Amino acid sequence: MVEKLRALVKSSAFNNTVLALIIISGILVGMETFPRFDNDTPAGKILDQLQYAILWCFVVEMVIKIGACGSKPWEYFRQPWNIFDFTIVAVCFLPGNTEYAAVFRLARLLRTLRMVTILPRLQVLVGALLKAIPSLGYIGILLGLHFYVYAVAGTFLFRDNDPQRFGALPETTLTLFQVLTLEGWNDVLATQYNGSDAEYPDSWKEMHPARKSFAQPLVASAYFVSFIMLGTMIMLNLFTGVIISSMEEASAERKEEAREEHLKEKGFLTLHDELALLGTQLHNLSQRMKGLELKEEKREEAADDPTGAASAS
Repeated sequence: MVEKLRALVKSSAFNNTVLALIIISGILVGMETFPRFDNDTPAGKILDQLQYAILWCFVVEMVIKIGACGSKPWEYFRQPWNIFDFTIVAVCFLPGNTEYAAVFRLARLLRTLRMVTILPRLQVLVGALLKAIPSLGYIGILLGLHFYVYAVAGTFLFRDNDPQRFGALPETTLTLFQVLTLEGWNDVLATQYNGSDAEYPDSWKEMHPARKSFAQPLVASAYFVSFIMLGTMIMLNLFTGVIISSMEEASAERKEEAREEHLKEKGFLTLHDELALLGTQLHNLSQRMKGLELKEEKREEAADDPTGAASAS
């Protein structure tokens, strides 16, 4: 029975059925955003019943996977993706007509994320992103320092000319984020390059009477060009490089796991099993060698003291 359940879980028909249910569930959640499908309407009640039917299908799926583990059902929870699936399905059983209604609907939406557990390629991609988080954190710190230095310098250099964009550190940081995305950065540069009088209309000038319009072509050019070169061209490319490297590592690990599973199915030992077996054999051999050494020491002692041996006999 267990072998049949394992074969069912690994079959493409089973996985395709679960994938279709996930897609249908996502479509139904999207339909619930329309007023005609509110819970009070007949169509909304039908959608709600369909969602409950899909939820119980997911419960049956989990029961089958747990049953495929045989006498060790806890093996199901050793896979992080299975824990993810179990958590989402468990949250979906919260009461939907109470103060938890919003959480209940969000849980239905999260069921679409179960597509990651069905498609191996998505698992590799998500695994690569999780693996890259430590390296991305350090790059994020470096990018934060880059932002802070340029935000402070930009506030000192351009706040009198352009108080709307560079009047204080928070405004300068938001402006630099816009520049980093290369969205309208040429307008920001032109204002500092030509002066605010040449770029802003008279209505804006009346709103900022305390400003001092002056052009800084050399300073503005050096400031924005260096910021974009370091931020957009280097920092963001570092993010891309780390993610690509993590994807390659995750893909290699996935291939190795698939190879080991294939060897187990064929009855061959995996590299891990071979190393464990070799370790056991070395331990047994070491114990035998110690026993032989003790016997040899006793023989040498008996040879050095023949009278003691004779009296003992």
